Amino acid sequence: MSWFYLVLAGVFEMIGVLLINHFNQARNWQSLLMMALGFGLSFVFLSLAMQTLPMGTAYAVWTGIGASGGAILGMVVYKEPRSVLRILCIGLVLGSAVGLKLVS
Repeated sequence: MSWFYLVLAGVFEMIGVLLINHFNQARNWQSLLMMALGFGLSFVFLSLAMQTLPMGTAYAVWTGIGASGGAILGMVVYKEPRSVLRILCIGLVLGSAVGLKLVS
């Protein structure tokens, strides 16, 4: 269950990052509230995961999911540049997160 909570935490971090960009464009309280809710849920699920997972592993996987997911969402939603090297680097981040799961 802890790994499920950790993946949920990463997904809500991705949503929070996406909503930062939305907030920067809209600049209203609804956007701010949605951004805070996204990050708040991310921290709640990260906290639940860290009840049984080691802190270093949980934090590294959480940031890996959030960073790579944020980059992917930027390319898909906001049409940020896509290149083979950029996608390869995202794959390395995700591969590292999976590697931490395997050795934990």
